[in-house]
Amino acid sequence: MLDLVDGWLVHSAERIHAEADALTRLDQAIGDGDHGANLDRGFTAILATVEAGRPSGEGVEAAAERLHAAGRTLISTVGGASGPLYGSALLRAAAAIRSAASEVSKAELVVLGLEAAGEGVSALGHATVGEKTMLDALMPAAEAARDALDGGGDVAGVASAAADAADAGAVATIPMLATKGRASYLGERSIGHQDPGATSAALILRALADALVD
Repeated sequence: MLDLVDGWLVHSAERIHAEADALTRLDQAIGDGDHGANLDRGFTAILATVEAGRPSGEGVEAAAERLHAAGRTLISTVGGASGPLYGSALLRAAAAIRSAASEVSKAELVVLGLEAAGEGVSALGHATVGEKTMLDALMPAAEAARDALDGGGDVAGVASAAADAADAGAVATIPMLATKGRASYLGERSIGHQDPGATSAALILRALADALVD
């Protein structure tokens, strides 16, 4: 499980770095204009921790340790709301897989982690689906992952379903009226712009799917 988590974090760092300017342009339209740069800094710091060596634990515990450390890194290095939100998502995911039964498959661990991540973001941001936030990618991703698991999907199939749903969810924010965060200050002017948080969430979940096939 640690190899899966590390592969995902490395792919995420690479994807965020490659798309940092595009994320910033999205954020310039309806936010503070720093989403790409902030996330790039945070995931670069995560990449350094991965390259520094393995956690002390074994098996699922090691994966949980890595996710927990990554969450704390984002909270400490990423400015604005995205650091605490993404950090909380990873901390919740870490707690969820740590508390899972020992016989749980990798596919189910991914689903549990995604569901916990969405719940953590929702609780911290006092937000839900349809408000033009990262939850519009995360929540559909978790639901699609659960459906894929219930349908007998393996871990790659579960991650692919989550990534596809997150991509669709990010695009679906374009016609939405923002009611949370900095974008909500724009009122109806927020309509017609894709949410940068949902977009970065989709990038990160696509990185998870890609990590399982590379």
